[in-house]
Amino acid sequence: MSRIGKSLIKLPQDVTLEIAKDNLVTVKGSKGTLTQQVDPAISVENNDGVVKLERATESKRHKAMHGLYRALLNNMVTGVSEGYKKQLELVGVGYKATVQGNVLELNVGYSHSIFLGLPEEVKASAETVKGQNPIVTLESFDKQLIGQVAAKIKSLRTVEPYKGKGIRFVGEQVRRKAGKTAAK
Repeated sequence: MSRIGKSLIKLPQDVTLEIAKDNLVTVKGSKGTLTQQVDPAISVENNDGVVKLERATESKRHKAMHGLYRALLNNMVTGVSEGYKKQLELVGVGYKATVQGNVLELNVGYSHSIFLGLPEEVKASAETVKGQNPIVTLESFDKQLIGQVAAKIKSLRTVEPYKGKGIRFVGEQVRRKAGKTAAK
């Protein structure tokens, strides 16, 4: 059996999980509500706060789906109970970020500011401390959505390998290249 798929999901006290007839799983918690359509070959059972997933056959596709849907449901349970947080660091001279409502404004070395509208499920905050790089903090209960938003923000100014300038996750290691050597 799949090592990930066969492990059980324990629901915290404030989280409820409902399974509809067509394998539509809804998870409700203090942070929000998430839904996920589960493949018909995977059966989902909720027994007194412990969720168990089982697959119909031992085919390669069903094995892959078993682990996938278990991980997705576990991420949903964690998200509605605790939430997820990602921090992005803006490395570069003059780089700054501000948040007004649900709009993130970035100045990252272009001739114009970039205005990025954020989904209502994602809360953003920008922190600028003198002498340090600005940090944008994203918080949400949806792991897929927060990852997608963070990837979009990173793609606006990818980290270049010579000086290390760009947008990166806090703590991310950037592989640096050596520049040109001086002429003889």
